[in-house]
This record gives sequence, C-alpha cells and structure tokens, in this order.
Amino acid sequence: MPVLELTDHGLYCAAGAFYIDPWRPVDRAVVTHAHADHLTWGCGHYLIAAEGETVTRARLPLGSDVQTLAYGEPMRIGDAIVSLHPAGHILGSAQVRVEVNGEVVVVTGDYKTEPDGTCAAFELIPCHTFITESTFGLPIYRWRPQSEVFSEINAWWAANREEGMASILFGYALGKAQRLQYGVDASIGPIYTHGAVERLNRAYREAGIHLPDTTYAASAERTDWAGTLIVAPPSARGTPWLRRFGAASTAFASGWMQIRGARRQRAVDRGFVLSDHVDWPNLLQVVEATGAEQVWITHGYSDVVARWLVERGLDARVLATRFEGERDDSADNAEPA
Repeated sequence: MPVLELTDHGLYCAAGAFYIDPWRPVDRAVVTHAHADHLTWGCGHYLIAAEGETVTRARLPLGSDVQTLAYGEPMRIGDAIVSLHPAGHILGSAQVRVEVNGEVVVVTGDYKTEPDGTCAAFELIPCHTFITESTFGLPIYRWRPQSEVFSEINAWWAANREEGMASILFGYALGKAQRLQYGVDASIGPIYTHGAVERLNRAYREAGIHLPDTTYAASAERTDWAGTLIVAPPSARGTPWLRRFGAASTAFASGWMQIRGARRQRAVDRGFVLSDHVDWPNLLQVVEATGAEQVWITHGYSDVVARWLVERGLDARVLATRFEGERDDSADNAEPA
C-alpha cells in the first residue's frame, strides 16, 4: 500500500486515516497553510503548524477543532509518523513529512526558498517521494533578490509622494500583503490597508511578527491621501472603494508580473515581480537536494517540470490536484473594504 494516494477528496494516507489539504470536508485534515485552495471549511479536525494558528483560525469558523504541532515535532497518527517543517511561503506554512514503515513522503504545499521576515525559512527534507508544487515551473520565472524589488517599490512610492499622489499596492491579503508591509521603507509615509489586509495583519501581529504601523483605510478621517501607501488585495481593483484616494498610482506585486503584458492585463501602472512561490532554478535545485527517488508535481506547469525531470533520468509524474497556486484569493472578496 502506498504511503499516500490521490482520491476524490485529495491526498489520503490510509495508514493514518487522514488527508493532506483535502478538497472537500473530511474527518481529519493535515493542512499545509491557510490559503483558501488548501484550507477547506467543515473538516472535523485540523492539524496545522503552531506558527500558523492565528491566521488559520482567522479563516475558519469559530469553534473549529484545530490542533497545532511545532515545526519538526513528530506525531504518530495511526501507523504513520507525521511532522511539519517550514515551507517559507506564508506565516505557518508547512511541508508535511509522512513516514510509514520507513518510507518517507514529503508534501510541500506552496513554498519558496528565499527567506523573509514574516515566516520561518524553508527547510530541506530528504525523502523517498517528493510532492512539489510548480506554480512557476517554467525557465522564464527566475526571481531577483527581494531587496532589489523592494528598492523599486520604495522608489515608486517616493516618486508618487513627490507628485502629490497616493500609491495603491495590490498583493494577496494573506502572506503577500504582510511581506510587502514588512519590506517597504515605512519612513516614506503612512501606510493604510484594506479591511481584508488589516484583519490578517492583526493575526500576524498576534503571532509575534513585527509589521510597521498601519491604519484601516475605511476608518481614517482623511481627505488628502497624497504620499500614503495603501495596501489592498487584487479583488479591490476597479471597485468604488478606490475612488476615495483621489489621484493615485497603482501597482501589483506578483510573480505573474514577470510576463510581458501581465501589468496591462491587470490594469495597473506598475508591476513588481515578487512571489511567495519557488522559481524555476530553485525548484530544480530542491528536487535534486531531497534525494527523492520519485517526484510528483502538482499545480502550475506540472507537465513541463515532469517532462524536464524525466528527460534527466528521474522518476517523475504529474499529480492532478485542485490547488491553484498564486492567484487572486477568493476569500478576499468576503472581507469588508
């Protein structure tokens, strides 16, 4: 019997009778992180990394049965030994290591290898089978150091301030928005937030992550927004909420900004290439470093990555899942502006 198998509810471990990031409500779920395509409402029991408790509870109904596990701490579930290890994606993101009868499988969830100050840094886990995302699994996706990207964002913000404009920066409400706030130079001006972002800022601060001072934009008694930075989810683009800020420059921070035309398609003035997912060269490096005998590739350019690995002699195949990778998180739309 394999350690994990794909079912119509998602990845299932029969030895432990649990699912990893199930697509439908199940009795027992081990969850890699709190993004909506990985965290399913209605499960009987959730096991998550302790670091992610505040953001997970912020996205689940009150009273949900949530159990936490420290990074690296093993837990026996039935005949399986489970441990969670940092994925470097967002606060509390975890790779799931499952061991059954000496056979080790690692499920990455979403991950990135460049550390940032808003979550624990990615940890490499040796294994026999490695199940990896491939959101940006094409050679064109190669990330520059984030310090360079934040220098560009700061220069854009400062130039807008000199022009008497507000700067509206779009980034996914959970993870990307907090990384943006952490990385910008807050001395340039005050920072305001959309309600979806501010709610999760509170969860990050409760978890001990230091973010600059921010103000919920809808509560601000302000008519002149010149020089301010407003951080909002992509779902706020084109909504009446934006009109209050008057003259403004808009920008979107995402790995998709690597592609020519993406900025125009999203109707923003600037695009900054900043992703919370692994890029092409680091994806290949991680696969090799795990020493895995089998590699399963999920969501994104999984066909391309699998073909590349097979051509180089690895046992690789596509694992069809419902995960979506970097996207305009639908959960944003449920939040007040």
